[in-house]
Order: sequence, then structure tokens, then C-alpha cells
Amino acid sequence: MCQSNTLQGPELHTGKWLRSGNGGSSSCAGDQHPQLESPGPAGSAGGTPSRRTRFRLQFPQLALRRRLGQLSCMSRPALKLRSWPLTILYYLLPFGALKPLTRVGWRPMSRVALYKSVPTRLLSRAWGRLNQVELPTWLRKPVYSLYIWTFGVNMKEAAVEDLHHYRNLSEFFRRKLKPQARPVCCVHSVISPSDGKILNFGQVKNCEVEQVKGVTYSLESFLGPRISTEEMHFSQAPPGNSFQKQLVTKEGNELYHCVIYLAPGDYHCFHSPTDWTVSHRRHFPGSLMSVNPGVARWIKELFCHNERVVLTGDWKHGFFSLTAVGATNVGSIRIYFDQDLHTNSPSYSKGSYNDFSFISNNNKEGIPMRKGEHLGEFNLGSTIVLIFEAPKDFRFNLKAGQKIRFGEALGSL
Repeated sequence: MCQSNTLQGPELHTGKWLRSGNGGSSSCAGDQHPQLESPGPAGSAGGTPSRRTRFRLQFPQLALRRRLGQLSCMSRPALKLRSWPLTILYYLLPFGALKPLTRVGWRPMSRVALYKSVPTRLLSRAWGRLNQVELPTWLRKPVYSLYIWTFGVNMKEAAVEDLHHYRNLSEFFRRKLKPQARPVCCVHSVISPSDGKILNFGQVKNCEVEQVKGVTYSLESFLGPRISTEEMHFSQAPPGNSFQKQLVTKEGNELYHCVIYLAPGDYHCFHSPTDWTVSHRRHFPGSLMSVNPGVARWIKELFCHNERVVLTGDWKHGFFSLTAVGATNVGSIRIYFDQDLHTNSPSYSKGSYNDFSFISNNNKEGIPMRKGEHLGEFNLGSTIVLIFEAPKDFRFNLKAGQKIRFGEALGSL
């Protein structure tokens, strides 16, 4: 009979996942499976295991702990069959409700391939249609109150605090703030374009940018081929240089990046992070996978797969770009001054992109943007990526993982 030794009390919080082998002890003969073992000196469990992964359980549900203990006693076919419900739940809850499971060593089978096969664009369009449905007046307060409670929305900052004012979910998501709720920092040269969480920042190295710590994506794949210098206000870099060096237009400058994740409860509009001129827009149709930091850790080049709108131009130090990255249920990316932009189309060619220039015979300067000026909006939440050129003495005033609000300083010279 298969038996499992479960830990109770404080021991449960300092347990270890062991993969039983020739030297490991297992009460299920012939099976090789994860086993929960209490901590102790090496050899106390019948030999030192080949692999040890320490973990700390951070959720109190005793029933789920017992369920994990039962899964550890199953053979591989049974374990694969029984873990499917949890796998499905993991992908249906992109906001990380089952994230603690990954901390105890649980990994669904072929999760990347399975997740990429989900029709996220279709689901996002359906979600968009649902958001446009006008709610009865009596239903608005319960629905919005549930959302506020779930995602910690601060309605005291909203320009209109009365929940009955918002006719549908879309209007609620795109609510405006009171003018004094987000003062814009005038001292620093670059401010945060939105509310959110700082995922990563720093200097771009080797044409690679980090989406989260340890997971990178190609700078050229993300921005696309170099834009013609006829649309830009600076000189052409030598053609033999790397893509990164081609973006740097002034000697002694470096390329920097900053990634800001907008959670569902955050303010969904984004603003101009500095005084600059937008000369070009590039729209990449693509997938609409979740950009939750937990998902970003296990899908390489996630931002290059997802639909995004890249705005490029220049500021006083050279090249500057702001990219709005779409996500699950965020099929709509709106740029206020770009009426020709249409995102989340029913069909698209993989790897394709659409270019649009704001420089014309009538407008040879592009679109001037002032620091803090309204620039665009998401539905629900997503990610903003800034990539810009600055002198070597540019410094970020940030910490990875910190919360930030629109108008607060990102960095300065």
C-alpha cells in the first residue's frame, strides 16, 4: 500500500522536495516521484539525494497541501492525469491565483506550448465585446465593488467616484483621475508614463533587453528593423555597427531601458514620459498572452510575441521610444493622436508589422509631446517599455519590483 509522510506544523514550512532515486527513500516501490521530506542531517533519509530544492509554502490552504501530498504518491501516468485539472486552472487564471504552486516545484506538462495554443486574440475580442455591454444601474455597484475589492482599486483618486456613473466595464477600466492625484515631477528629465510595477531597468547590453530578471529578448526583434533616417531628426549611424549602436546617434551616449507592468487594478492610461517628438508608429499584430511577471519568467521573448505599438522619435539626447505591449484581455491599445491605429484585428500575418509616419509635407516635425501629456490607454492592464538614448551619467532612481505612479521620477542626469 502506498503511504506518504506528510509534515505538520512548523516542519511544513521548512520541508524539501526530493526526487527519489537509488539513494532516496520512498514508500512506493518502483515509482520515482517528488516526495516531501522533513529537514534533517544528510543521510537521515537513507542517503544524500542528488538534487535538493528548498522552498517555503506561502499559502495556508491545508486541503491543497494534503492534495499535493497525495499527488506525490502517484505513479507518473496517474500524476499526469490528476494534474490536468490544476494545469487547466493555471492557464485560465492569468493573474497568478495558482502562482504559489510553482513555488513548491509543481510544473504542468508542456505549459508553454499549451498556453500558446490558447486563442487569446479571440478571447480578448470577446472580452472587449462584453466590456461594451451596458450594465443595469442596480448591477453596476456590486460588479465594480467586486473588481475594486479583488484588485485593490483606489476610487478616491478617480475623477468620478460614483460607481453608477460608469455604464459598462470599459468605461470603468478607462476612468480618469483627479488632476491633483498625480503631480508631475518637473525636476527629473524622465518620469513614469503610468502607474505600475518596475520589472526591470538599466543599460541595454549586447542588443538584449531583460523582460524580467534573467529572461531577455532581442532588441531588434522587439522594435523591428531600423527606421529610415529621413523620418528622424538625427544623423545616420555607420552601417557596419550593431542594431544597438545604430540607435545611438551621439558620441558618448548609451542606450537604456525600463519595463513597467500595469496590473488590472492600476490606472490604465499612459502619458508622455518626457518632452519629445513622435515621428513614427510601428504596429506589430501578434499574440495576446498574459504579461504577468510570473508568465514572463517562463516564456522567452514574450514581449516580441505579443501585439504591441512602438512609438519612436527623438528627445534632447537623441533616440527615444515608448512601446505599449498588449496582453490577454487587452486587445485594445489606443493612441489618442493616431486615429488610423486598429489593434486586435481578426486576422494577421505572423511576424508582420505596419508602419505609419507622422512626418509629411504639411508636418515635417512630427507630433510634439510634453512631459505628462495624455498619450494613450489600455483596457484592463499591460506593459510599457521605454528604450531611449542618454549620456553615460544618466541614473535611474528606481529599485526592481517597486511600485510607481504616473508622474514620479524614473531617472535623470
